[in-house]
Amino acid sequence: MPIESHLTKIPPHLLTLLDYEREAKKHLPTSYWAYLQSGAMNEINLKRNLQQFADVNILPRVLNDLTHGNTHLEIFGQDYPHPIFLAPIGHQALFHPEAEQATALAAEVMQSNIILSTFTNTPLQALKKENPFKWFQLYWQGNREKSLQLIRLAEKHNYKAIVITVDAPHKGIRDTERQAQFDLPPNMYHPHTKAHLVAENLQPHQHPLFDGLMQLAPKWADIHWLVKQTKLPIVLKGIQHPADAKIALEQGIQGIIVSNHGGRVLDTTPTTLSSLKKIRQVVPHNYPLLLDGGIRRGTDVFKAIAFGANAVLIGRPYIYGLATAGALGVAHVIRTLKEEFEITMALAGTATLKDISSDYIA
Repeated sequence: MPIESHLTKIPPHLLTLLDYEREAKKHLPTSYWAYLQSGAMNEINLKRNLQQFADVNILPRVLNDLTHGNTHLEIFGQDYPHPIFLAPIGHQALFHPEAEQATALAAEVMQSNIILSTFTNTPLQALKKENPFKWFQLYWQGNREKSLQLIRLAEKHNYKAIVITVDAPHKGIRDTERQAQFDLPPNMYHPHTKAHLVAENLQPHQHPLFDGLMQLAPKWADIHWLVKQTKLPIVLKGIQHPADAKIALEQGIQGIIVSNHGGRVLDTTPTTLSSLKKIRQVVPHNYPLLLDGGIRRGTDVFKAIAFGANAVLIGRPYIYGLATAGALGVAHVIRTLKEEFEITMALAGTATLKDISSDYIA
């Protein structure tokens, strides 16, 4: 039976994304929950990602004509029915046996753009080739040849953009995760990459971090080279500094995801809303900017767009849905957030995404 027909039968206690967060905890081992929920170090950014939206007020307008309202947007020449995209999250088999297959099915039903992680447990070719709402996220594979191989595979299977994550050349220090003694299950299937890159053949005098893993991380020259190898739009995920946004623009990068990696990598960086505001000031007005981090209500989506985002990414919330009820849970999370956003738009007096601006926040 199609997912849509089941959405009306969701238990009444699952009304919000917070409800799904509470429910998901019941379905996961303690260590898996710690992995999902943990942030870097003191988890200051983890908290700020949520608080940043509470600190912004919506300033509604009244008596506007909203009869032709919609949530459509265009990015890279492609139309999307709404601005709620699914962030790349790896190892989804931790949360449900069907992993990214379930997430992709829900995204297809809800017409939400899915960004498939390099660390997927599901081969990228398993997502429907005819689905127009899918991008592929690339973690640099230590060298150009291996990285380009994954891009060629994404091209072959009709992915519409490449998202390169640039803010995590090394995983963050996550105390909560370490205290729970989390580790990936042995022999977990990752069809496109190893779970961890390892620097090899280091000499005794060489530093394991700076001479090791950092030598495997991409540099601007690698990004510049990669732009010339594919016709797909390349988006950089993890940009927070306006100076890096300017360099990205000069290098031919066609979009940016403003993100602090869900507060999981480097703690005490600026909030993503403040970074978004500064980056929007240094790129062209029509340059695609997406915001990732802390979205939990439709009002949050509205505020992100008012600050200059074209679309937003959700991460943990759809995993809560996945852990709770598989594809059905993911679909309901997306629908809940989408409906909240539509109602927020109407109550704020905005008919389209282009109407939402800094005039509507205080």
